[in-house]
Amino acid sequence: QVQLRESGGGLVQPGGSLKLSCAASGRSLSDNAMGWFRQSPGKEREFVACISANGLSEFYAEVSLKARFAVSRDNAKNTVYLQMNSLKPEDTAVYYCAAARGQTVPVTSPSDYIYWGQGTQVTVSS
Repeated sequence: QVQLRESGGGLVQPGGSLKLSCAASGRSLSDNAMGWFRQSPGKEREFVACISANGLSEFYAEVSLKARFAVSRDNAKNTVYLQMNSLKPEDTAVYYCAAARGQTVPVTSPSDYIYWGQGTQVTVSS
């Protein structure tokens, strides 16, 4: 059974940085595109970024996110990362990683993902 475990969340001041990790266990996910989503209280889960199975292609929800966030992966470690810089209070959310059915991106709909982590809280506040 595949398990995804996020880590790296926490409390950070506006303008700060965090790097989230998502470690997979159970089987290799090197043939799956991977994505990051986030969900704030009272809001629907929203797509943030995704990366292709081979790590050569990335896609971000918005240009503004692409300017501040960077998704990457290390298939040898079965791990995906989300580097978040210049964080803003509106980035506060629970962040989830997920494994897609296919290998290519973009994959932006939650329904296209088959495995999900439990989430890690990111709070941006002074």
